[in-house]
Amino acid sequence: MPPSRRPYPPVPVLLLGGVNLVRTLGLAGIPAIVATADPGEPALASRHCREHVLLPPLSEANACGALELLGERLHARYGARLPLMYGSDDALALVHAHRERLERHFRLLLCDAEIAHALIDKDRFQRLAAARALPVPRELQWEGCGPGSVAGATGPVLAKPRTKVDWHDCALHARLFGESGKARIFASGAEALADRLVAMHREQLTFQEWIPGGDEALWSYHGVADEQGHLLASFIGRKIRTDPPLTGESAFIELAHDDSLAALGAEIAARLPLKGVFKMDLKRDPRDGRWYLLEINARYNLWNHLGAKNGVNLMEAAYRYLLEGARPQPARAGTTYRWLAFDGDRRAFRALHARGELTLRDWIASLAESRLVYNVFAWDDPGPWLRLWAVRIARRVNRGPRRVAAALRQWRSTAS
Repeated sequence: MPPSRRPYPPVPVLLLGGVNLVRTLGLAGIPAIVATADPGEPALASRHCREHVLLPPLSEANACGALELLGERLHARYGARLPLMYGSDDALALVHAHRERLERHFRLLLCDAEIAHALIDKDRFQRLAAARALPVPRELQWEGCGPGSVAGATGPVLAKPRTKVDWHDCALHARLFGESGKARIFASGAEALADRLVAMHREQLTFQEWIPGGDEALWSYHGVADEQGHLLASFIGRKIRTDPPLTGESAFIELAHDDSLAALGAEIAARLPLKGVFKMDLKRDPRDGRWYLLEINARYNLWNHLGAKNGVNLMEAAYRYLLEGARPQPARAGTTYRWLAFDGDRRAFRALHARGELTLRDWIASLAESRLVYNVFAWDDPGPWLRLWAVRIARRVNRGPRRVAAALRQWRSTAS
Protein backbone atom coordinates (compact mmCIF):
# COMPACT_ATOMS: atom_id res chain seq x y z
CA MET A 1 0.00 0.00 0.00
CA PRO A 2 1.46 3.43 -0.91
CA PRO A 3 2.65 5.41 2.16
CA SER A 4 0.19 8.25 1.47
CA ARG A 5 -2.75 5.80 1.71
CA ARG A 6 -1.64 3.78 4.74
CA PRO A 7 -4.14 4.17 7.59
CA TYR A 8 -2.85 5.78 10.78
CA PRO A 9 -4.32 6.14 14.23
CA PRO A 10 -5.71 9.66 14.70
CA VAL A 11 -2.68 10.85 16.65
CA PRO A 12 -0.94 13.91 15.20
CA VAL A 13 2.66 15.01 15.58
CA LEU A 14 3.46 18.12 17.57
CA LEU A 15 5.95 19.80 15.26
CA LEU A 16 8.49 22.45 16.24
CA GLY A 17 9.43 23.05 12.64
CA GLY A 18 8.65 24.70 9.33
CA VAL A 19 7.35 24.16 5.82
CA ASN A 20 9.62 21.32 4.71
CA LEU A 21 8.83 19.25 7.78
CA VAL A 22 5.06 19.77 7.76
CA ARG A 23 5.04 18.75 4.09
CA THR A 24 7.13 15.67 4.86
CA LEU A 25 4.49 14.57 7.35
CA GLY A 26 1.78 15.46 4.85
CA LEU A 27 3.32 13.16 2.21
CA ALA A 28 2.72 10.26 4.60
CA GLY A 29 -0.77 11.41 5.58
CA ILE A 30 0.34 12.18 9.13
CA PRO A 31 -1.53 15.10 10.74
CA ALA A 32 0.59 17.87 12.25
CA ILE A 33 0.07 20.47 14.93
CA VAL A 34 2.66 23.19 14.36
CA ALA A 35 3.97 24.95 17.46
CA THR A 36 6.02 28.12 16.94
CA ALA A 37 6.89 31.46 18.46
CA ASP A 38 6.56 33.17 15.07
CA PRO A 39 2.98 34.14 14.10
CA GLY A 40 4.23 34.74 10.55
CA GLU A 41 5.64 31.21 10.14
CA PRO A 42 4.72 30.07 6.58
CA ALA A 43 4.05 26.50 7.74
CA LEU A 44 0.94 27.73 9.57
CA ALA A 45 -0.71 28.29 6.18
CA SER A 46 0.05 24.80 4.89
CA ARG A 47 -2.84 22.50 4.10
CA HIS A 48 -0.95 19.84 6.07
CA CYS A 49 -1.12 21.90 9.29
CA ARG A 50 -4.15 20.61 11.21
CA GLU A 51 -3.88 23.40 13.79
CA HIS A 52 -1.21 25.61 15.29
CA VAL A 53 -0.15 26.83 18.70
CA LEU A 54 1.89 29.94 19.53
CA LEU A 55 4.68 29.32 22.02
CA PRO A 56 7.02 31.71 23.83
CA PRO A 57 10.50 31.93 22.26
CA LEU A 58 12.36 28.70 22.97
CA SER A 59 15.16 30.63 24.67
CA GLU A 60 12.82 31.95 27.37
CA ALA A 61 12.61 30.26 30.76
CA ASN A 62 8.91 29.46 30.43
CA ALA A 63 9.20 27.67 27.08
CA CYS A 64 9.46 24.19 28.58
CA GLY A 65 6.52 24.85 30.91
CA ALA A 66 4.41 25.96 27.96
CA LEU A 67 5.32 22.76 26.09
CA GLU A 68 4.45 20.65 29.14
CA LEU A 69 1.03 22.25 29.48
CA LEU A 70 0.40 21.80 25.77
CA GLY A 71 1.46 18.16 25.95
CA GLU A 72 -0.82 17.52 28.89
CA ARG A 73 -3.78 19.06 27.07
CA LEU A 74 -3.11 17.13 23.87
CA HIS A 75 -2.62 13.89 25.79
CA ALA A 76 -6.06 14.33 27.34
CA ARG A 77 -7.62 15.10 23.95
CA TYR A 78 -6.13 12.19 22.00
CA GLY A 79 -5.74 9.66 24.80
CA ALA A 80 -2.06 9.17 24.03
CA ARG A 81 1.24 10.99 24.17
CA LEU A 82 1.95 12.71 20.86
CA PRO A 83 5.27 12.28 19.04
CA LEU A 84 7.29 15.50 19.37
CA MET A 85 9.44 16.37 16.35
CA TYR A 86 11.78 19.36 16.05
CA GLY A 87 13.68 21.08 13.25
CA SER A 88 16.11 23.55 14.86
CA ASP A 89 19.13 23.38 17.14
CA ASP A 90 17.35 25.64 19.65
CA ALA A 91 14.42 23.22 19.84
CA LEU A 92 16.78 20.25 20.12
CA ALA A 93 18.71 21.92 22.96
CA LEU A 94 15.44 22.64 24.80
CA VAL A 95 14.27 19.04 24.43
CA HIS A 96 17.54 17.63 25.75
CA ALA A 97 17.74 20.13 28.60
CA HIS A 98 14.29 19.05 29.84
CA ARG A 99 14.04 15.54 28.38
CA GLU A 100 12.72 13.87 31.57
CA ARG A 101 9.94 16.44 31.96
CA LEU A 102 8.98 16.33 28.29
CA GLU A 103 9.05 12.54 28.03
CA ARG A 104 6.14 12.43 30.49
CA HIS A 105 3.99 14.23 27.91
CA PHE A 106 5.46 13.31 24.51
CA ARG A 107 6.89 10.34 22.63
CA LEU A 108 10.58 10.98 21.97
CA LEU A 109 13.48 9.00 20.53
CA LEU A 110 16.69 10.68 21.68
CA CYS A 111 20.42 10.07 21.81
CA ASP A 112 21.99 9.47 25.21
CA ALA A 113 22.77 12.72 27.02
CA GLU A 114 26.56 12.46 26.50
CA ILE A 115 26.16 12.03 22.75
CA ALA A 116 23.39 14.63 22.46
CA HIS A 117 25.40 17.40 24.09
CA ALA A 118 28.50 16.57 22.03
CA LEU A 119 26.52 16.90 18.79
CA ILE A 120 25.51 20.48 19.70
CA ASP A 121 28.87 21.69 21.04
CA LYS A 122 31.75 21.40 18.56
CA ASP A 123 34.48 21.17 21.22
CA ARG A 124 32.71 18.24 22.84
CA PHE A 125 32.18 16.70 19.42
CA GLN A 126 35.90 16.87 18.68
CA ARG A 127 36.65 15.04 21.93
CA LEU A 128 33.93 12.47 21.22
CA ALA A 129 35.30 11.93 17.72
CA ALA A 130 38.78 11.26 19.12
CA ALA A 131 37.40 8.83 21.70
CA ARG A 132 35.31 6.91 19.14
CA ALA A 133 37.90 7.09 16.33
CA LEU A 134 35.65 9.01 13.97
CA PRO A 135 37.23 10.31 10.72
CA VAL A 136 37.11 14.06 11.40
CA PRO A 137 39.45 16.82 10.13
CA ARG A 138 42.34 17.67 12.43
CA GLU A 139 41.53 20.31 15.06
CA LEU A 140 43.89 23.29 15.33
CA GLN A 141 44.67 25.11 18.58
CA TRP A 142 44.75 28.92 18.64
CA GLU A 143 47.63 29.01 21.11
CA GLY A 144 51.11 27.80 20.24
CA CYS A 145 52.98 27.59 16.97
CA GLY A 146 53.86 23.92 16.46
CA PRO A 147 52.05 21.13 14.60
CA GLY A 148 48.35 21.11 15.40
CA SER A 149 48.20 24.88 15.92
CA VAL A 150 46.65 27.59 13.78
CA ALA A 151 50.04 29.27 13.44
CA GLY A 152 51.64 26.02 12.29
CA ALA A 153 49.07 25.45 9.54
CA THR A 154 50.50 26.24 6.12
CA GLY A 155 47.38 25.17 4.25
CA PRO A 156 43.81 26.54 4.45
CA VAL A 157 42.16 26.83 7.87
CA LEU A 158 38.43 26.59 8.60
CA ALA A 159 36.88 28.66 11.42
CA LYS A 160 33.38 27.94 12.69
CA PRO A 161 31.31 28.61 15.84
CA ARG A 162 31.89 26.41 18.87
CA THR A 163 28.17 25.88 19.46
CA LYS A 164 25.18 25.72 17.12
CA VAL A 165 22.66 27.21 19.56
CA ASP A 166 21.91 30.95 19.62
CA TRP A 167 24.63 31.60 17.02
CA HIS A 168 23.07 32.07 13.60
CA ASP A 169 20.91 35.07 14.56
CA CYS A 170 23.56 37.00 16.47
CA ALA A 171 25.29 40.08 15.01
CA LEU A 172 28.73 38.46 15.25
CA HIS A 173 27.63 35.69 12.88
CA ALA A 174 26.96 38.13 10.05
CA ARG A 175 30.20 40.03 10.68
CA LEU A 176 32.34 36.88 10.64
CA PHE A 177 30.62 34.65 8.11
CA GLY A 178 28.10 36.76 6.20
CA GLU A 179 24.34 36.42 6.24
CA SER A 180 24.12 32.76 5.19
CA GLY A 181 27.60 31.40 5.91
CA LYS A 182 28.23 28.70 8.48
CA ALA A 183 32.03 28.90 8.51
CA ARG A 184 34.94 30.84 7.06
CA ILE A 185 37.98 29.64 5.13
CA PHE A 186 41.38 31.31 5.52
CA ALA A 187 44.20 30.70 3.04
CA SER A 188 46.58 29.89 5.90
CA GLY A 189 46.90 29.91 9.66
CA ALA A 190 48.81 33.20 9.44
CA GLU A 191 45.85 34.82 7.67
CA ALA A 192 43.44 33.60 10.38
CA LEU A 193 45.73 34.92 13.14
CA ALA A 194 45.95 38.31 11.42
CA ASP A 195 42.16 38.79 11.33
CA ARG A 196 41.33 41.16 14.19
CA LEU A 197 37.70 40.10 14.46
CA VAL A 198 38.63 36.42 14.62
CA ALA A 199 41.32 37.11 17.21
CA MET A 200 38.90 39.16 19.31
CA HIS A 201 36.26 36.39 19.36
CA ARG A 202 38.50 33.32 19.20
CA GLU A 203 36.93 31.87 22.38
CA GLN A 204 33.65 31.52 20.46
CA LEU A 205 35.29 29.76 17.52
CA THR A 206 36.89 26.44 16.74
CA PHE A 207 39.54 25.87 14.06
CA GLN A 208 40.46 22.89 11.92
CA GLU A 209 42.25 21.94 8.73
CA TRP A 210 40.14 22.63 5.66
CA ILE A 211 39.51 19.67 3.39
CA PRO A 212 39.79 20.74 -0.28
CA GLY A 213 36.98 20.34 -2.78
CA GLY A 214 33.94 22.33 -3.87
CA ASP A 215 30.27 21.98 -3.01
CA GLU A 216 30.10 18.80 -5.10
CA ALA A 217 32.37 17.14 -2.51
CA LEU A 218 29.85 17.78 0.30
CA TRP A 219 27.67 14.73 1.01
CA SER A 220 25.35 13.71 3.81
CA TYR A 221 24.07 10.49 5.35
CA HIS A 222 20.58 10.62 6.82
CA GLY A 223 18.93 8.06 9.07
CA VAL A 224 16.66 7.20 11.96
CA ALA A 225 17.62 4.55 14.51
CA ASP A 226 15.95 2.74 17.41
CA GLU A 227 16.91 2.78 21.11
CA GLN A 228 19.81 0.39 20.44
CA GLY A 229 21.14 2.40 17.50
CA HIS A 230 19.87 -0.04 14.87
CA LEU A 231 18.90 1.70 11.64
CA LEU A 232 15.23 1.86 10.70
CA ALA A 233 15.70 3.76 7.43
CA SER A 234 18.34 5.87 5.68
CA PHE A 235 19.31 7.70 2.49
CA ILE A 236 22.30 9.61 1.10
CA GLY A 237 22.35 13.20 -0.15
CA ARG A 238 24.76 15.40 -2.05
CA LYS A 239 25.01 19.17 -2.33
CA ILE A 240 25.09 20.77 -5.75
CA ARG A 241 25.38 24.41 -4.65
CA THR A 242 25.42 26.25 -1.32
CA ASP A 243 24.91 29.92 -0.42
CA PRO A 244 27.64 31.12 -0.14
CA PRO A 245 29.71 28.49 -1.97
CA LEU A 246 31.73 26.07 0.19
CA THR A 247 30.58 27.33 3.62
CA GLY A 248 26.90 28.21 3.32
CA GLU A 249 23.37 26.87 3.60
CA SER A 250 21.97 24.33 1.15
CA ALA A 251 20.67 26.00 -2.02
CA PHE A 252 20.42 23.14 -4.53
CA ILE A 253 20.66 19.51 -3.41
CA GLU A 254 19.95 15.98 -4.61
CA LEU A 255 19.90 12.39 -3.41
CA ALA A 256 22.61 10.00 -4.56
CA HIS A 257 24.03 6.52 -3.99
CA ASP A 258 27.48 5.59 -2.77
CA ASP A 259 28.21 2.19 -1.26
CA SER A 260 31.29 3.34 0.67
CA LEU A 261 29.39 6.19 2.31
CA ALA A 262 26.41 3.94 3.08
CA ALA A 263 28.73 1.55 4.91
CA LEU A 264 30.58 4.34 6.74
CA GLY A 265 27.38 6.11 7.79
CA ALA A 266 25.88 2.93 9.23
CA GLU A 267 29.16 2.16 11.01
CA ILE A 268 29.37 5.61 12.63
CA ALA A 269 25.71 5.45 13.70
CA ALA A 270 26.33 2.11 15.42
CA ARG A 271 29.68 3.15 16.93
CA LEU A 272 28.33 6.15 18.86
CA PRO A 273 25.45 4.94 18.89
CA LEU A 274 22.94 7.39 17.41
CA LYS A 275 19.27 7.12 18.40
CA GLY A 276 16.33 8.78 16.68
CA VAL A 277 16.77 10.93 13.59
CA PHE A 278 20.18 12.20 12.49
CA LYS A 279 22.11 13.75 9.62
CA MET A 280 25.85 13.37 9.09
CA ASP A 281 27.69 15.97 7.00
CA LEU A 282 30.75 14.57 5.25
CA LYS A 283 33.28 15.67 2.67
CA ARG A 284 35.15 13.48 0.21
CA ASP A 285 38.80 14.51 -0.18
CA PRO A 286 39.45 14.74 -3.94
CA ARG A 287 43.11 13.90 -3.37
CA ASP A 288 42.55 10.34 -2.14
CA GLY A 289 38.77 9.80 -1.96
CA ARG A 290 38.80 9.61 1.84
CA TRP A 291 35.65 10.59 3.73
CA TYR A 292 35.82 13.19 6.53
CA LEU A 293 32.98 13.61 9.02
CA LEU A 294 32.27 17.32 9.51
CA GLU A 295 29.35 17.23 11.96
CA ILE A 296 26.22 15.36 13.03
CA ASN A 297 22.79 16.90 13.62
CA ALA A 298 20.26 14.91 15.65
CA ARG A 299 17.10 16.66 14.44
CA TYR A 300 14.73 16.72 11.50
CA ASN A 301 15.73 18.93 8.58
CA LEU A 302 14.84 20.04 5.04
CA TRP A 303 16.52 16.95 3.53
CA ASN A 304 13.70 14.85 5.02
CA HIS A 305 11.29 16.48 2.54
CA LEU A 306 13.51 15.53 -0.41
CA GLY A 307 13.97 12.02 0.95
CA ALA A 308 10.21 11.56 1.29
CA LYS A 309 9.60 12.78 -2.27
CA ASN A 310 12.14 10.20 -3.43
CA GLY A 311 10.57 7.33 -1.49
CA VAL A 312 12.23 7.24 1.96
CA ASN A 313 10.35 9.21 4.63
CA LEU A 314 12.35 9.28 7.86
CA MET A 315 9.62 11.18 9.71
CA GLU A 316 7.12 8.48 8.80
CA ALA A 317 9.54 5.77 9.94
CA ALA A 318 10.06 7.53 13.29
CA TYR A 319 6.30 8.13 13.70
CA ARG A 320 5.32 4.51 13.10
CA TYR A 321 8.12 3.24 15.36
CA LEU A 322 7.17 5.60 18.20
CA LEU A 323 3.47 4.72 18.03
CA GLU A 324 3.48 1.10 16.88
CA GLY A 325 7.02 -0.21 17.23
CA ALA A 326 6.87 -0.86 13.48
CA ARG A 327 10.03 -1.28 11.41
CA PRO A 328 9.83 -0.36 7.71
CA GLN A 329 10.88 -2.69 4.95
CA PRO A 330 14.35 -1.83 3.56
CA ALA A 331 14.02 0.73 0.79
CA ARG A 332 16.45 2.46 -1.56
CA ALA A 333 15.70 6.13 -2.17
CA GLY A 334 15.24 7.33 -5.72
CA THR A 335 17.01 10.28 -7.31
CA THR A 336 14.16 11.73 -9.39
CA TYR A 337 13.62 14.95 -7.44
CA ARG A 338 16.04 17.70 -6.45
CA TRP A 339 15.39 20.38 -3.80
CA LEU A 340 15.84 24.09 -4.56
CA ALA A 341 15.91 27.30 -2.52
CA PHE A 342 15.79 29.66 -5.49
CA ASP A 343 16.91 32.88 -3.76
CA GLY A 344 19.91 31.13 -2.22
CA ASP A 345 20.78 29.35 -5.47
CA ARG A 346 20.61 32.63 -7.38
CA ARG A 347 23.12 34.14 -4.96
CA ALA A 348 25.29 31.02 -5.26
CA PHE A 349 25.22 31.35 -9.06
CA ARG A 350 26.30 35.00 -8.88
CA ALA A 351 29.25 34.12 -6.65
CA LEU A 352 30.33 31.19 -8.83
CA HIS A 353 29.78 33.16 -12.04
CA ALA A 354 31.94 36.02 -10.72
CA ARG A 355 34.76 33.51 -10.16
CA GLY A 356 34.32 32.05 -13.64
CA GLU A 357 33.15 28.68 -12.26
CA LEU A 358 29.56 28.61 -13.58
CA THR A 359 28.03 30.06 -16.71
CA LEU A 360 24.48 31.36 -16.96
CA ARG A 361 23.70 28.68 -19.53
CA ASP A 362 24.91 25.86 -17.27
CA TRP A 363 23.04 27.26 -14.26
CA ILE A 364 19.75 27.46 -16.16
CA ALA A 365 20.31 24.00 -17.61
CA SER A 366 20.89 22.49 -14.16
CA LEU A 367 17.50 23.78 -13.04
CA ALA A 368 15.63 23.02 -16.26
CA GLU A 369 16.72 19.39 -16.36
CA SER A 370 15.53 18.73 -12.80
CA ARG A 371 12.18 17.77 -11.27
CA LEU A 372 12.17 20.26 -8.44
CA VAL A 373 10.91 20.37 -4.88
CA TYR A 374 10.96 23.99 -3.71
CA ASN A 375 11.87 25.31 -0.30
CA VAL A 376 8.56 27.18 0.15
CA PHE A 377 6.55 27.17 -3.09
CA ALA A 378 4.34 24.21 -4.05
CA TRP A 379 1.49 24.08 -6.56
CA ASP A 380 -0.51 21.74 -4.33
CA ASP A 381 0.20 23.72 -1.15
CA PRO A 382 0.39 27.44 -2.07
CA GLY A 383 -0.52 28.80 1.38
CA PRO A 384 3.02 28.99 2.84
CA TRP A 385 4.38 30.87 -0.20
CA LEU A 386 1.47 33.33 -0.14
CA ARG A 387 1.89 33.85 3.61
CA LEU A 388 5.63 34.40 3.23
CA TRP A 389 5.10 37.14 0.66
CA ALA A 390 2.23 38.71 2.58
CA VAL A 391 4.52 39.06 5.60
CA ARG A 392 7.37 40.44 3.46
CA ILE A 393 5.12 43.02 1.80
CA ALA A 394 3.63 44.06 5.13
CA ARG A 395 7.10 44.59 6.57
CA ARG A 396 8.18 46.68 3.60
CA VAL A 397 5.03 48.81 3.80
CA ASN A 398 5.53 49.40 7.52
CA ARG A 399 9.23 50.15 7.05
CA GLY A 400 8.47 53.31 5.05
CA PRO A 401 6.61 55.22 7.80
CA ARG A 402 9.23 54.16 10.36
CA ARG A 403 12.01 55.57 8.17
CA VAL A 404 10.10 58.82 7.72
CA ALA A 405 9.52 59.07 11.47
CA ALA A 406 13.20 58.38 12.18
CA ALA A 407 14.28 61.05 9.67
CA LEU A 408 11.83 63.52 11.19
CA ARG A 409 13.17 62.87 14.69
CA GLN A 410 16.74 63.37 13.44
CA TRP A 411 15.75 66.62 11.69
CA ARG A 412 14.07 67.92 14.84
CA SER A 413 17.10 67.07 16.97
CA THR A 414 19.45 68.95 14.64
CA ALA A 415 17.13 71.86 13.87
CA SER A 416 16.69 72.99 17.47
